[in-house]
Amino acid sequence: MSAASDASGMHARLHAWFDQPLGRSLRAVEADRLRSTLSALYASRVIQLGSIGGTDLLNSCSAPTRILMEFPEPGRPCSVTALPEALPFDTASVDLALLPHTLDFAANPHEVLREVDRVLLPEGNVVILGFNPLSLWGLRRLLRHRGRGVIPWNARFISLRRIKDWLQLLNFEVSEGAMLYYRPPLHSQAALDRLYVMDKIGNRWWPMAGAVYMLVARKRVAGMMPIRPRWRLQAIAGGRMPQPTARGQVAARTRGCG
Repeated sequence: MSAASDASGMHARLHAWFDQPLGRSLRAVEADRLRSTLSALYASRVIQLGSIGGTDLLNSCSAPTRILMEFPEPGRPCSVTALPEALPFDTASVDLALLPHTLDFAANPHEVLREVDRVLLPEGNVVILGFNPLSLWGLRRLLRHRGRGVIPWNARFISLRRIKDWLQLLNFEVSEGAMLYYRPPLHSQAALDRLYVMDKIGNRWWPMAGAVYMLVARKRVAGMMPIRPRWRLQAIAGGRMPQPTARGQVAARTRGCG
């Protein structure tokens, strides 16, 4: 089985999990936080590496060009199909990259960050959502012997410290951080709803024990000014097809923010 087909199958199972009660509950909290975060970040060209269920995580951004990169799946629309370790975008061509649990399930998460660094413009931003190993969710993962292939417990659960170290090595500066979702990983929607108060008091009583962390980091390049090159992926209009690149299969879609 190829790396692409194996990853595609895994992401299909991840989508299915995010449509279950626990996944839907977490997705709602993440989407709510992203609405306030993304609306405050300037961007004209945005890429999202993978999706989590059917929620449009970029619906609050101000970017006229928003591109969703996914593994190809029947009936699931996206702008680009490619591996996150080999992005089919020009160097320094993107203002903002959103990684919703992308590193958790990547074969080589550090290489994914290197690719994000390559395609981002100087002063561009990356927004990362990741599972926190120092949480009730991380404890459940350990008790289940790291998930044994079950979504989402087979995720990497990369520590916040390690993510920050990787970003620092790539000369990123963390500008914002937050812990999200303090409720335990229960399957009952009614129980999750009753424990909503835990999200309200979590930052006060258990500040580092959220199930998910969110980081915003800015790409710093000493002595360089942002130069915005012509966008390589052209919209399909008037019979013109997008120009192919050597790094992946591209089918571009350009749309304005709602």
